[in-house]
Amino acid sequence: MNFQFSEDQQRIRDAVREFAENEIAPGVAEREREERFPGDVIRKLGEMGILGMMVPEEYGGAGLDALSYILAVEELARVCASTAVIMSVNNSVFCYPVWKYGSDRQKREILTEVASGRALGAYALSEPQSGSDAANQKTRARRDGGEYVLDGSKSWVTNAGEADWYLVMTMTQPDQGTRGITGFLVSAEDPGVRVGAPEAKMGLRASKTAAVYLDNVRLPEWRRLGEEGQGFPIAMATLDHSRIGIAAQGVGIARAAYDASVEYAQTRETFGKKIAEHEAIAFQIADMRVQIEAAKWLTYRAAVRSEMPGVRYSKESSMAKVFATEMANVVAARAVAIFGGYGYSREYPVERYYRDARVTTIYEGTSEIQRIVISKNILAIR
Repeated sequence: MNFQFSEDQQRIRDAVREFAENEIAPGVAEREREERFPGDVIRKLGEMGILGMMVPEEYGGAGLDALSYILAVEELARVCASTAVIMSVNNSVFCYPVWKYGSDRQKREILTEVASGRALGAYALSEPQSGSDAANQKTRARRDGGEYVLDGSKSWVTNAGEADWYLVMTMTQPDQGTRGITGFLVSAEDPGVRVGAPEAKMGLRASKTAAVYLDNVRLPEWRRLGEEGQGFPIAMATLDHSRIGIAAQGVGIARAAYDASVEYAQTRETFGKKIAEHEAIAFQIADMRVQIEAAKWLTYRAAVRSEMPGVRYSKESSMAKVFATEMANVVAARAVAIFGGYGYSREYPVERYYRDARVTTIYEGTSEIQRIVISKNILAIR
């Protein structure tokens, strides 16, 4: 498998890197401290074509490949993980399933708006009592003539309160378990849609995460994504793809922690010499670099395989996700240790990297879920 980036991929990577360093970095600490959504940044990313990267141009997207998208996520996460997850959610868990499974009308009237950056998307699957256990969800959708009526609540919805459109997974046939799940495209303007207060989070504090409540929300039939009962396969295929983006987020956070550690180790002195000259520090930095490189290539490989016709990539996606996100936690923790007491202070950004890295092993499938997926693929367990 050739990982020599094409000219277009290098151009996208370099453009996003320049934008992140010049437009995002100056306000990162302030937005983090104030828990302020980076609306202006997201609007500019939309103008650059970064919010619908893999969507064909006819539906408002940039028509780029998966690896270009992964490189963009990585560069954004290196500077601001909050911005990266906002962009990743819009691309991976909203635009991607609507592009793959949506009707022509849904693509023309909804996807075009979101992929072009004129609107923002979100994905609503988890509930207070059901995260990984999707069959345990309580949100219901029932037919009423030519409409569906949705009732229930969703939790941990990234972009909630800022999003214009939500892909909501519901139960249309509760007695069928996962075979009774159906997806719907819900507008933030639909009567009966309400967003709760933003969660007070440990990390990713500039992105909004909140509950979404659905009270007698009436939708026309054309807003159903796919057929009734197709929601679970759509959700699983969507997560297979989106997990590669979370792996890229882990790589980006780790790169930031590593870069900060190298710079600090080459300037900080103890016992009459730079701390980089102490093997205890130098070996940690070496290990950090090895782990980052390994995670990068696992992630890039998964992105490339995701576009191979007829190739299943669930295992590769989960391998990239579990390794890259757990690596990011280890690397960020080492960065805090290398900085010593300063690593625990907001004076330096490594404490933010440490906090931002933690959730990457939890959302879009915990590390334990990834190991289930990997082992089932290896052992052919049904």
